[in-house]
Amino acid sequence: MNAIPRPIENIRIAKSRMGFAVCLFLVGYLAVGLRLADLTLLRGGDGTAIHTPQKPAIAQSRRADITDRNGTLLASALEMAAAYADTTLIKEPSILANDIHAILPDENKDKLVKKLSSGKKFVWLRRDLTPKQEYALNALGSPAINFQSEDRRIYPAGALTAHIVGYTDIDGIGIAGIEKSFDASLRDKNAPLQLTLDLRVQHILRNALQKRMKEFSAVGATGIVMDVHTGEIIAMVSLPDFDPHKPGDAKSRQRFSTATLGVYEMGSTFKLFSTAAALEAKQVSFSTSFDTKEPIRYGRFSINDYHAKRRRLTVPEIFIYSSNIGTARIAQTLGETGLRDFYAKLGFFTPVPVDLPERGKPLYPRPWKDIHTLTGSFGHGIAVTPLHITRAAAALVNGGILVTPHIIKDNATSLSPVAQGLRVVSADTSEAMRKLMSLTVVEGTGGKAKAAGYDVGGKTGTAEKNIKGRYVRDKLISSFLAAFPMREPRYVVLASLDEPKPSKNSHGYATGGWTGAPVVGEVVAQMAPLYGIDPDFDADGMMTRGMEKYLKEGKNVAALSAHR
Repeated sequence: MNAIPRPIENIRIAKSRMGFAVCLFLVGYLAVGLRLADLTLLRGGDGTAIHTPQKPAIAQSRRADITDRNGTLLASALEMAAAYADTTLIKEPSILANDIHAILPDENKDKLVKKLSSGKKFVWLRRDLTPKQEYALNALGSPAINFQSEDRRIYPAGALTAHIVGYTDIDGIGIAGIEKSFDASLRDKNAPLQLTLDLRVQHILRNALQKRMKEFSAVGATGIVMDVHTGEIIAMVSLPDFDPHKPGDAKSRQRFSTATLGVYEMGSTFKLFSTAAALEAKQVSFSTSFDTKEPIRYGRFSINDYHAKRRRLTVPEIFIYSSNIGTARIAQTLGETGLRDFYAKLGFFTPVPVDLPERGKPLYPRPWKDIHTLTGSFGHGIAVTPLHITRAAAALVNGGILVTPHIIKDNATSLSPVAQGLRVVSADTSEAMRKLMSLTVVEGTGGKAKAAGYDVGGKTGTAEKNIKGRYVRDKLISSFLAAFPMREPRYVVLASLDEPKPSKNSHGYATGGWTGAPVVGEVVAQMAPLYGIDPDFDADGMMTRGMEKYLKEGKNVAALSAHR
């Protein structure tokens, strides 16, 4: 075998050694580079590790919109900028605090200095920046200030729907109203959640209530409009209300939903239900009369009439004149438990099944005694929510079926699916109650609920508030509970004022006929045309032909009382 020439062998060895040297240099340079990166990029000047600030996790899907029945936006998610700071990079906290305060003047300067001096890697500066504020903060050029995008919940209708739609916290978690009830589904679904509310009617109802609140110097007001056949809540207002963007700035009274959470003695509106109970049991008829000359005395209790007639009154007269004595006499015909059982059937002893977390639990006598049949007949000693009596009134005018109130348009997504309606009174009793309610507006205490061209019927209610176990004479809950059009009822309307005071035009009265009834008349006059309910005048241009139909036995209470 021939030997390799020595010069060639030397060249091969030199190349091998040079390659090995190059590899050593590369490994050395790589090690130095990694060390430099570690020291300059991943660690601070003192060699401590630099960590990426811990930012809250942002939901992958945007929270779904909430709309009214017509698709009008009630709640939506809007992408906004949020600013945070790494305070370890700040050399002059007071100077930076001054600069930030100039851009965000509502931020407390001393708190800013303390926050920026904390030495923390992550502190929030503001989470709901406007584009102008974001630009100005960025223009400061501080390496300590950084930004991220977040979804913020906005409510285009503001306070108008605050008690129903509710609100979320700063992290987008539902805290009240529909936002709380449907928190999980709103985060998971893409399609809007549609409510039964009509923002137009909501606006009409709120304006009418606010007007009467101001006129009667009331501390609050409640209103509800509900479809008597489906149970859909078309409008529901609790006053005072609040800005859902700033719920923390509102007082607890403003955030309290009087329509569904508050329980109150609703006074003579309960005469609707005690009268219906007796008619349904066939214990009385329109021609039945009772002696109302003297108060009813029961032990230390005395039942009196507000405007005593001092004579025998028929059932229609007792109803339209709102006689406590007469109503108690009617209730006596039902026996000890008859009225209690009827109230239970109407749902007065359990919370109303509605898709809201704010649901009040009724208060009622336990055990139920004879005296409670008398006082409970006109709403004394029983406290329910306004939604309770709205639901019950719908059953009395719709033919006798107790419907389930609901606020979600698509029943398939409702938390409380609409159940098969329960019959609570016969069609004949329902017809009789519509006649009595019509008479109350034509000749009785509800005259101010008249809306030209529309046949409205209803019942007034005025109750003294029970405060710490005592009834206070000048602190009232004054209401009017109505339905329309009475010839073929479609909607029930409740208007109630909390602690109204007599106005200069009310002749010293602050009762339901003066406070709640005008609200109902105003709502009906504006709502009816929106819903295609045409006005219907008689030859005199006053009473509607529809109302004549329900009073066909006679146009006055005397004629109706003679009807058996």
